[in-house]
Amino acid sequence: MPVRKTKRGAERTAIGGEYDVVICGASFAGLTIARELSGSGARILVLDRYEIGERQTSACAAPTRWLEALGLMTSVRQTFDDLVFHTPHIDTRMRLPWSFSTFDYPELCGLLWSGVDAEFETAKVEGRGKAGPALNGSPRMIAVETDRGTVEAPLVVDALGWRRVLGDGYQPPDAPLSRGLEVHPAGTGQDLELWIERGVVPAGYGWSFPAGDELRVGVGSFDPNHHVKDPTVELAARLDLPPDGYQGNWIPHKLRDAVDRDVFFCGDSAGHCLPVTAEGIRPAFYFGVACGRELLAVIEGRSSRDAALTRYAAFNDSHRWKYEWMLRVQKAVPRIPPRLLAPALRAMSTDRLAGWSFDHYLKICPPEIAVEASTERELTPV
Repeated sequence: MPVRKTKRGAERTAIGGEYDVVICGASFAGLTIARELSGSGARILVLDRYEIGERQTSACAAPTRWLEALGLMTSVRQTFDDLVFHTPHIDTRMRLPWSFSTFDYPELCGLLWSGVDAEFETAKVEGRGKAGPALNGSPRMIAVETDRGTVEAPLVVDALGWRRVLGDGYQPPDAPLSRGLEVHPAGTGQDLELWIERGVVPAGYGWSFPAGDELRVGVGSFDPNHHVKDPTVELAARLDLPPDGYQGNWIPHKLRDAVDRDVFFCGDSAGHCLPVTAEGIRPAFYFGVACGRELLAVIEGRSSRDAALTRYAAFNDSHRWKYEWMLRVQKAVPRIPPRLLAPALRAMSTDRLAGWSFDHYLKICPPEIAVEASTERELTPV
């Protein structure tokens, strides 16, 4: 697990001043946005409570095609062409039409940050402050308060996660949030595995994601009131693994508005994590690319802030029906009798149906957006 490197004591000098863009959050979404702005000539500040790549909170697996599109393949630790489902009545192997890969989080974050011409500071973002008036017809500055001082910019992004610090945050457990917890014992494996068993978790699933010389074993619950520590320990014990290296987080499972009071929201702060699967990395890349390109258009004078906010909000909302459909599936899964789950998974495991369903799933946040030229891309509904 990463060692904490965040500045402390005398190293935590005051920060302040004005920037063209302030990006709050330096994980998948924030770093993707910063990368989209490289070479723009803008003065950009990225803020995070932790150093880049310091705090991993997910199993770190994504469709390989996304990692290829973003040039992140050297961070890959293991690639899988199959997905193995375990239920109380049957184990099913499903051949995927495209592969998933587990990766090293610090290395991937380093690759995203490599070549980015932005400033970075470790600071805890605490909320919005009061900014000065707009001058000469320019957009009103937005003040971001941190534990090291206040910074301002006309373009501000909240990519800080489910807390949505610069907007109206959620309070668990009374919110559309899932729980996730995993351990990282040493070991090896050949299969990407999921457990859909009420004996593991009443509403949700367990997983084992091999990543080279470690296994990422955990449990996610769609019900935020259901604690997942004991089920995680029990699943690890079932696999004869010690519960080493805990990490976990709340996982949003409902799409939120992507703009609020002139701030752009991306990643978990916008509820971009996909329901059912709790896959948040690919949507963070996808909406990060979209958000970054809207910001770039403003920086280059091809768009105004108001137009960028409107376009990004519309792009986000064009995906709402997909998220709502998946959320209905998430609510339905715990109600399926176990005796019916096994034949349903067996039917879905045919090459034809698996190919059809997973290709449609990939198209919710397709990797093609990452390789299209930013100056030519129109953010139209997919």
